[in-house]
Formats: sequence, structure tokens, C-alpha cells
Amino acid sequence: MATPKEKHILIKEAELTNNCPVCYSNTDLVLLCHQKIKQNRFYMKITKNLTKTIQCKKCSSTIYPVDWTDDIERVFDFYNKKIEPRRPSIKFTNLFYGLIIGFIVIATALVVLKYQEII
Repeated sequence: MATPKEKHILIKEAELTNNCPVCYSNTDLVLLCHQKIKQNRFYMKITKNLTKTIQCKKCSSTIYPVDWTDDIERVFDFYNKKIEPRRPSIKFTNLFYGLIIGFIVIATALVVLKYQEII
């Protein structure tokens, strides 16, 4: 079976008006929230894993929680409450359903052939 590929889809992007702790820019902080999806030939699974990062567009740096000010933490908590992730689910592909139907057809054919030999 193929190993699942992992992707991250963007759920929420919010512009923050706080100062960047690295370059002190006032308008370039962005909160990004991504949700992980595992996908292979047989299924696509939306997990409940969320990744939340704050980045500065001006200096291209990621702002880690150690560097957050009280203002950034308050704004992060505010936007964290507004994030609505997709519900965890699994969706099977057409290949999966085709294989299941194929196995059922083969099993039915074998049972019918075995039954005809007995009579």
C-alpha cells in the first residue's frame, strides 16, 4: 500500500497590526492556520491537526511564541477562537470502490462456480 502524502491546507489568514519583534514593522504580521490532510490512491483523510504560525512579510521571519509580546498573545488568542477547522473525515476514492466491487464480483463468481460443481 502506498504511503500517504501529507498536505496542509490554509484555513485562516489574518493580518495583525502588532509590531514585529524582529524588524518592528507595524503592518506586516500575518497569522496563518493550516490543517493537515493525508492522501493516497485509496483515500483522503482530513485530520484534526492544526498548525498555527505568525510570520512577518517584511523580514520573512517566523515569530515563535518565545518572542511574542503580550499584545501579540492577546490577538493570537482572539483569532484562535475564531478559527473553524474542517471536521476530521475520510473520503474514499473511486479506485477503492472499484477494488471492493471487483472483489465482490470475483467472490460471487467463485461461489457460483463451486455451487454448480456440487449439483
